[in-house]
Amino acid sequence: MAQLFFRYGAMNSGKSIEILKVAHNYEEQNKPVVLMTSHLDTRSGEGVIASRIGLHRPALPILEDTDIFAITDAQPIKPACILIDEAQFLKKAQVLQACKIVDNLGIPVMTFGLKNDFRNELFEGSKYLLLYADKIEEMKTICWFCQHKATMNLRVHDNRPVYEGEQIMIGGNESYYPVCRYHYFHPDLAKIEGKEEIDG
Repeated sequence: MAQLFFRYGAMNSGKSIEILKVAHNYEEQNKPVVLMTSHLDTRSGEGVIASRIGLHRPALPILEDTDIFAITDAQPIKPACILIDEAQFLKKAQVLQACKIVDNLGIPVMTFGLKNDFRNELFEGSKYLLLYADKIEEMKTICWFCQHKATMNLRVHDNRPVYEGEQIMIGGNESYYPVCRYHYFHPDLAKIEGKEEIDG
């Protein structure tokens, strides 16, 4: 039976490489998939799923008014699976469309994304995926500053942690650190400054 999956994790937990791996596994068995991602993340170009280790693939960009059910229903060949990266940026309506893909078309939908933003507030897409997904799985990574599990995303600007501001600011390792709860509130500023010197 088809299901809606939500796989979430902090930054650097391997979400993008995992979605590319899942796509490869389906396609190796001649099962077509549809890859989608938010249009907001343009670090590798609009409509591109890119992992930090260099793998990337084109995907259909999801805009605020994109109807992902209509796109899926219009596919000339029924997909074996719908794969959505950066799912935290989905709107409530799009999460409900994903439910409709599963329930009405019998196609599994696997979504990958962040759960909480840098303020530790839920993203809209994540909130409704947590409510509506059939299966929820955490993808784990370790804190930038210690060996504990990272559960939060620390935003940094000019070597200083940022706890207020706009929810969406696209960035990678230069702007965000996966951190445990302790280091979210007590980041090691010397280590941040040292990383900036190495990267610079």
